[in-house]
Amino acid sequence: MGIKTAIKKMREKGSRKTVQYLMRKLDRIHVENGGESKYINILLLTNRDSDNVGDQVIEACDISLIETVAENLKEKCYIESRAASIVSKNYLRTRKRELLKKAESLIANSDLIIFGGAPMFNYLYQDFYERTAVTLELAQKYHKPVLFSAIGIEGYDEENAKCQRLKKTLNYDCVKQITTRDDFDSLLKYKVNESIKVDKVSDPAVFSSAIFDRYKANKERNKKIGIFILRQNGFVDNKIDFPREDAAALWVSLADRLKQSGYDYEFLTSGHFADEAFIDYLIRECGISQNKCVFNMNSPEKLLEKISSCDAVVSCRLHPSIISYALDVPSLGLIWNPKVKGFYDSIGYGDRAIEVNREITADRILDKIKQIITEGIQKDEEFLTSVYRSLFFGVRNALHLTKSPDSPYSYGELFEKLPPYNIVPAKEEEERLQRKFRRTYQMYNKRFDKIMYLQERVQLLESENAKLKSETG
Repeated sequence: MGIKTAIKKMREKGSRKTVQYLMRKLDRIHVENGGESKYINILLLTNRDSDNVGDQVIEACDISLIETVAENLKEKCYIESRAASIVSKNYLRTRKRELLKKAESLIANSDLIIFGGAPMFNYLYQDFYERTAVTLELAQKYHKPVLFSAIGIEGYDEENAKCQRLKKTLNYDCVKQITTRDDFDSLLKYKVNESIKVDKVSDPAVFSSAIFDRYKANKERNKKIGIFILRQNGFVDNKIDFPREDAAALWVSLADRLKQSGYDYEFLTSGHFADEAFIDYLIRECGISQNKCVFNMNSPEKLLEKISSCDAVVSCRLHPSIISYALDVPSLGLIWNPKVKGFYDSIGYGDRAIEVNREITADRILDKIKQIITEGIQKDEEFLTSVYRSLFFGVRNALHLTKSPDSPYSYGELFEKLPPYNIVPAKEEEERLQRKFRRTYQMYNKRFDKIMYLQERVQLLESENAKLKSETG
């Protein structure tokens, strides 16, 4: 069987990765025989390796949107989708050039780099900012155009050296466009280079209903509420006075009130191990039934299936709210980060974002659940397509595709043309789970080391205290 025939059969089966591999192989044969490449090589960088399955949904939606952009532009592309951590922690720690070879090769062999969805500007608690900065330095070195699409922004600080390091690289000539899903005011403060296009757009996951259509639950809804919780002290860590004990009491009370009102419910997470650890706490310490809890949320298709089976969702994490919106499942967002309020404001439902404080009650949440189920969801198609339009014009302008069509698909056309999601191969899923478990083990080891250190400090202080007592007594 020839390569072209194999590609056709793989397309019929929906095997995107195999199709991409065969297309690349066919194109390389063509180039080796003296022809020019027929494909645009796009390096997509997302937070795809995150424990949070919402980030995997973003990657899938980005891939589908980019492939549709290429079709809209009457171009062919293959997408090299990688975690945004192509610049490794070991490189950041040692600055050894040999540790940068893999990232350098990926960038040098691309025609266009797209950062998709993830919070690439994080500098307060994470090292994304430096990885982004180094990636941009390589893109500038190899003259590769860069687009940032619907990225999250962690504010702006003129006095913060990390923030200013990021700002410098964001204004390189290689950066052609930056769009954000949330903090547009901060984005404007980063921008100095006037040639860079900036805008506020929808999150790519607003199209997850079309892209994950085959994974939606088939059963009829039965007054079921999905409750997506946040890790222990997640509110406190974000400077909200609502500790673990208060959060646990709220969830227990909400479960009781839902049951009394004739609603079914499930406690879920979007995959983060710390969130799942809190569910285990609710079971062991607070009397929540294990039968009402969902563990091991490790795949986008499972997350979509669970949300689509609900009549409404209450969520602390942002992406369950966004996916619920995409699936026409009304949701409430409990605010632990300004991005939660920002999303609900952007879709015209600011009243469905709830401030978390000592005044919050299960009865208030239950009343809002009843209200949003009655009201349902109305969607603004102009807002929804904004992420696609920005990608269409961003790709067209960055690659100077002047002979391509100059009009993006309409909402209706886009919804019909978006390629569906394909399940990650078993081997890749196993590797992803191994990385998740290793991050969990790493956290345990860090906590163990901290406990050992504190125990040694206690022993030292007790010894010094005993010595002082003997000397003064």
